[in-house]
Amino acid sequence: MTPPVPDHAGDYLAARLPVYAVAAGSLTALTGAVDRFDRAHGRDPRQWRLDPERIAASFASDRLLRLSGAPVSGFAELSGFFPASDGWVRTHANYPHHRTRLLSALGLSAGAGRDAVAARIGTLTAAEVEDRAAAAQAVAVRVRTAAEWAASPQGAAATAGALVTTVVHAAGQRSRIVPGPGPLAGVRVLDLTRVIAGPVATRTLALLGAEVLRIDPPSLPEIVVQHRDTGQGKYSALLDVRSAAGRAVWDRLLAEADVVVTGYRPGALDGLFDHAPPHLVRGRVCAWGGSGPWADRRGFDSIVQAASGIATIEGGDIPGALPAQALDHATGYLLAAGIVDALAAGYTDGRGRSVDVSLARTAAWLLTADGRSENPPPAAVPGPRCLTAHGDLVTARPALAEFDDYPFPARPWGGDAPAWPGLTPSP
Repeated sequence: MTPPVPDHAGDYLAARLPVYAVAAGSLTALTGAVDRFDRAHGRDPRQWRLDPERIAASFASDRLLRLSGAPVSGFAELSGFFPASDGWVRTHANYPHHRTRLLSALGLSAGAGRDAVAARIGTLTAAEVEDRAAAAQAVAVRVRTAAEWAASPQGAAATAGALVTTVVHAAGQRSRIVPGPGPLAGVRVLDLTRVIAGPVATRTLALLGAEVLRIDPPSLPEIVVQHRDTGQGKYSALLDVRSAAGRAVWDRLLAEADVVVTGYRPGALDGLFDHAPPHLVRGRVCAWGGSGPWADRRGFDSIVQAASGIATIEGGDIPGALPAQALDHATGYLLAAGIVDALAAGYTDGRGRSVDVSLARTAAWLLTADGRSENPPPAAVPGPRCLTAHGDLVTARPALAEFDDYPFPARPWGGDAPAWPGLTPSP
């Protein structure tokens, strides 16, 4: 799947691991899926080109993001690497509830800062921090080598299987003719994802013409700048599906949906699909895969990098990181590709499908891909042609160079009604 790196790719996404090759490979998977979808609908394949600078800008959008001219930090105070008594751990506490759980796992007060966390972790082994975090539903892992990860049960489970797995459901009742100029015009997508990988997948479906409605629980506010970076082209509504009234609204939305994309742990939302239409495509992204001892654990790109050995490869005495949240972005494009393929197949046989990807499986792809560099140059910074401004926000243009921008900027989080819009967004 991974295409050769073109000579003009330069140093974009430069790292010891072949990040650009995997990034381009994920987009090649997507464009191939769109071509198959078009052929299923009697349309000619499109002419695609991979623009290394545009791809790098999109993958590193959080680093290029500017709000009123100022850069935005992608990580909160308690997120990052900390030395333990016998090694390193990496924590993730960007969301307030994850911060609270991490402090609880470490036996610290709610007001504890980074210095207190560092001092406490320094008294524990890395394995103790990891186990305490898992028990408290916090997010922290021991930094491992690639060999240690591969030898562990969770590492073996994460490596097994295809990059994208698809399961065909029972016979469906209808296949939709999709009219309109965009490949996915007429497709309705419910988005129940957060952070980067899932939102990148649904943002890509919106880029291709789908109508995307993101649904969030009112009790878990999103990080606003993060939403503005990955929420382009989507509507955003709040809905408490645990209430009787909210569940009735959800069931009505679901009855008219073609795709639902979720980004929670395996099985966490299964109860929402009791009345799913037979043709529904379910796209699912998780951190560690659907099997193995870590299947029910929380995780993020930076956490998977640390656990899988990527951080030790990219660092030295101190663990390092990739030049972008590449696992998130590549996994998002792989999920979008699998969903588009499932829609194309469903157009023919009327059947729904479940499409699954995981950050850890994408990490395994990166770790085994050809093209490592022992002494990579600093990653080149994409230029202004790859950026676009909307009000006080500057962010990256789409990775697919055929699109100048997303259909419209991110709308205010939770500002839309939980209903299929059918309206042109106001500017």
